[in-house]
Amino acid sequence: MSDVHHQPDGAAFDVALILHVGCVAFGLTTTVASAATAMRLRTLLRTSAPFPDAVRRYFRPGVNWAGRTVYGIPVFGFLLLALSHGAYSLADGWVMGGLSILVGMVLIAEGVLWPAERRLQVSLATVSGAGPTLAESVGRDARVMVLAATAILALLVAGSALMVAQP
Repeated sequence: MSDVHHQPDGAAFDVALILHVGCVAFGLTTTVASAATAMRLRTLLRTSAPFPDAVRRYFRPGVNWAGRTVYGIPVFGFLLLALSHGAYSLADGWVMGGLSILVGMVLIAEGVLWPAERRLQVSLATVSGAGPTLAESVGRDARVMVLAATAILALLVAGSALMVAQP
């Protein structure tokens, strides 16, 4: 007896799959933007150059809603499970592995990345120049952002590879 499941099909499954993959792609893009902007900020601090408008705009106060699109990954993932008509389930190791990776990613984003980003928003909104105290705290938070975003990127890539391979 074969352990291979039939491949789900249908318009609803296809749309859910596109939205699921779109959330992953958008999550990758926003995480790369977070890391790149934080790295640029660190470079600017080392050179004592003024912060360009693009960096200030990125760190303007407010919730990073674009980054929160990663929450669509499990929403559409569970929808895919439901629409697969038993071809895939939570009992599949690769599904649970992907869900575990996602939980780790969200914990890092909510516990490390986005709080550092919020602290930078406050620091950069309240100070017009780059003094030594600002440079130290901003540099620390920018470094935290780079490290957290890098970890999230690694998890997103690992999760994507797991979903494609479906071992």
